[in-house]
Amino acid sequence: MQLTGSLFSSLSAILGHEISTLPDFPAEIRAPQGTLGGVSGFQVELGTDVFTPGDKADVIVAMNAAALKVCTLGSHFNHPQAHYDEEFSYFHRHAIVIVDTDSLTDKDLEKAQYHTDNPFEELGIPESVQIVPVALTTLTKEALKDSGMDNKAMLKSRNMFALGVICWLFDEPMDKAIHLLEEKFKKKPALVAPNTKVLVDGYNYGQNLALSVNQIRLDSSAVNHQPSAGRYTSIAGNRATAFGLIAAAEKASKHLFLGSYPITPATDILHELAARKDMNVMAVQAEDEIAGVCTAIGAAFAGDLACTTTSGPGLSLKSEAIGLAVMAELPLVVVDVQRGGPSTGLPTKTEQTDLMQALYGRNGECPAVVLAASTSANCFDFAYEACRIALENMTPVILLTDTYLANGTALWRIPKMADLPMITPQSVPEELKGKYNPALRDERQVRYWAFPGMEGYEHRNIGLERDAERGTISTNPENHEIMVRARQQKIAQVAERIPELKVIKPSAVNHHPSDILLVGWGSTEGHLRAAAQELGCDLAQFNYIMPLPKNTKEVLSQYKRVIVCELNTGQFANYLRAQVPGIEIEQYNEIQGQPFAVERIVRYVQQN
Repeated sequence: MQLTGSLFSSLSAILGHEISTLPDFPAEIRAPQGTLGGVSGFQVELGTDVFTPGDKADVIVAMNAAALKVCTLGSHFNHPQAHYDEEFSYFHRHAIVIVDTDSLTDKDLEKAQYHTDNPFEELGIPESVQIVPVALTTLTKEALKDSGMDNKAMLKSRNMFALGVICWLFDEPMDKAIHLLEEKFKKKPALVAPNTKVLVDGYNYGQNLALSVNQIRLDSSAVNHQPSAGRYTSIAGNRATAFGLIAAAEKASKHLFLGSYPITPATDILHELAARKDMNVMAVQAEDEIAGVCTAIGAAFAGDLACTTTSGPGLSLKSEAIGLAVMAELPLVVVDVQRGGPSTGLPTKTEQTDLMQALYGRNGECPAVVLAASTSANCFDFAYEACRIALENMTPVILLTDTYLANGTALWRIPKMADLPMITPQSVPEELKGKYNPALRDERQVRYWAFPGMEGYEHRNIGLERDAERGTISTNPENHEIMVRARQQKIAQVAERIPELKVIKPSAVNHHPSDILLVGWGSTEGHLRAAAQELGCDLAQFNYIMPLPKNTKEVLSQYKRVIVCELNTGQFANYLRAQVPGIEIEQYNEIQGQPFAVERIVRYVQQN
């Protein structure tokens, strides 16, 4: 289903539609097929002005009885007496539900914990839902009967038949779909012909029989919507993050070094960068999280753009080493792809629960810059920005993304290198040759960067406190306070070189000034944009967390209601209360391992 969804969303992006996707799959490596816990889903919304994967689906493809049950009952799928309820279901009451009738055998129904032999009646699916029965298994086998493939291999192609039906339903051109399929299987050419045949047969099945269903055509504004000129692709957040790191290294004329340990859901960044030796990327898979960040710190000392990637449990393991980078004042980019926790928690689900750890999860007074990406596409922009800030300010920068952004995809306009902001790594002046020590700073309190191989700039850099003037080890009490404040001032002055906070206004023509401000950070932007649009209120979405934009208090103080919405118990709301005192802040919080539903945000604002 992940392959089917990614191909369909890529096809939609090629045709110029905006997309937002939500892959949703179990944490088990081989979850039991046909069981409720083994259901793997892929949700996509397409059209124009798309901000989220959508709250309720217009079309559902259920490949087995368990998928039908989970989609119908939504969050209540484990309740034995639950029936269809539009509030909890993943599709609305006028949806089209395509079901593989071959997967509704007695054994399938037993696996999915049905109690009768009529799943549609048992689930209470209303008559307004259009059930489209398709014998996907039988039809796929018939399409491949002369292919020479065994039964197991043929069954793996069922998803391509379903994709063909969906392409017909949305009137997508087959030539582009076939091209995508050929690209997907170009390293396995034997799979191209059979899967192409099944795809085309699925399309023809829908076209010839018409399925008693009308084709879904996007409204004219969506079909004729022309994005700004440029080259576009569909991109997942992890891949965009990797590209942003590569672009920053190229712009800064630095080698990119990644020291990391595999962890869900951040591993794809390591995969992507390990394949980029052609762009002078050195990727090291270390034996553990601590080794990963320490190799990166070594690379930073040696003069490279150094990065490490992880998720919440790994960030806690890296905390001592990040403190070393703060004390040594070395540029380091730490990408934390947040997931449900604590501990192993929900490793394939999304949360925004690492914020306090990123801000304060180190011993001592240990300030670092914290950023957060807000869409799968702008993971590129904020990975690039994290590198720029780290190199220009000689500090660790923690970039927060999450599972929703990492695995989800969006339409991305590929930037030109010439259009990207300049990156000017902090360098040591020529006049300090022979007189250099690691405590010397410029007017921004940013220390100068010298590294091995630079004759006349030899020095030691350590994790112990150093003298503010000589750079030698110091335990002097007054000196320690001077150094603590210098490191804090270095982070605070970053606020002078980041954009001010902008308020996003609804696009309605007759919009009136609002006294309500929705506030979010990171990956909630799309859902809050859609909610603000429906409510007619304003939105402030934070990407710069530490330090905050310098006009934060000015913006928040203009509204009667400031509602902070986040996927945790209120970490950013509490942080704002501390950083911007005097502003009354409401909270709306969810911690379910899923992105927000727009309708629930709207309901909260209207009812409170």
